Amino acid sequence: MPNYRYQIQTPKGEVEVGLVSADNATSASAILRNRGARVLQVTVVNAAESGEGLMARLAELNAGKPKVKHVLEFTTQLAVMLRAGINLRSALEGIADQTIHPGFKRVLTQIRTDVESGKSFSAALARHPKLFGPLYLNMVKASEMAGNFADMLDRIAGYIAQEIETRKMVIGAAIYPGVIGTMAVGVTIFLLTFVLPKFKAVFEGKEDVLPWATTFLLGVSDTLVSHWPLIIGCVVAVGGGLYALTRTEPGAFTVDKAKLSIPVLKAMFRSLYISRSLQTMGQLTNAGVPVLDVIAITGDVSGNRLYQGLWRSVYSSVKQGKKISAPLARTRLLPQAVVQMISAGEESGKLGEVLDEISGYYAKQLKDQIKAVTSMIEPIMIILMGSVVGFIAMAIILPIFKMSQVVK
Repeated sequence: MPNYRYQIQTPKGEVEVGLVSADNATSASAILRNRGARVLQVTVVNAAESGEGLMARLAELNAGKPKVKHVLEFTTQLAVMLRAGINLRSALEGIADQTIHPGFKRVLTQIRTDVESGKSFSAALARHPKLFGPLYLNMVKASEMAGNFADMLDRIAGYIAQEIETRKMVIGAAIYPGVIGTMAVGVTIFLLTFVLPKFKAVFEGKEDVLPWATTFLLGVSDTLVSHWPLIIGCVVAVGGGLYALTRTEPGAFTVDKAKLSIPVLKAMFRSLYISRSLQTMGQLTNAGVPVLDVIAITGDVSGNRLYQGLWRSVYSSVKQGKKISAPLARTRLLPQAVVQMISAGEESGKLGEVLDEISGYYAKQLKDQIKAVTSMIEPIMIILMGSVVGFIAMAIILPIFKMSQVVK
């Protein structure tokens, strides 16, 4: 029989905590109420806390933290089970039992316990904000009031799946340039620190006939070989400093602004932020979430501080009684055609449908732009890598040709 940690308020008004054994959280709550206490919280004591599950805890740490894909699988399964007529408590218990990931299994067990103790499903989810964000919670709250729980979970699952697909496309577009760039740097360092020094003895005493490229690279090679600990330290320090700078608000704002200014990438990032913002806004609007909450959440999940500032200005404007399209008409972050469609959606009362159509268009445009960027970056990286390696190779070969001519 599992143990439950409880927090109760006695008839005298005092708050007490302790442990009680029961078949489930509902039984534990009933036992405590029979004592005349007011139940504040009932939480299952898992095996790791009771000192019986060290191996289970180690397995959980080894599996890592739960990811978005686990939330997607849970949401999809829960929607199917609820539509099949299974009640929420049984559905949560069934999903938790078949969940393999130990960390996510513990989260689901906690959610089930909270629901059994009388909390709403949205309140149980709110205890895990890293997995279930504001959009998820607000859509669940709206479905609890409207009674369309299964349909709303399907909509949430579709949103999460779209976000996962978008993230994969963006990461995939960055992998190839990253690999080529790493290879270029690695080959360059290898040539300068291992290959070029072997030719140094050949070139000694013949500095007058060496071209400037060879002289320059020999100097760089000597510096790398002689001071490599200092150079590595400087690179780490500069890299750490830049990383720390990007974690500050001014540094992060500069990075977000640069994403919208880089010639090759700005169109892709713009489509990404517009698609994400309008898709979030459309999903929440269709779910019946209050408009101010919709705008606040849209700003939080937009992914860029410039767009976050835009939606904050929209929030302030709408709070004063103005329309959403009014402040959007003064920004360059959204095309005027998009602003006009949002305005038409407000006038016709079909804002949610309009936002879904716009976000769908920009999601498709994002895919096309990622393909275009990838196709452009591949030859550029190959040319740069070939140029660097070719420059080093010519700097080694040219003086050999010159010395052979002098000998003749």
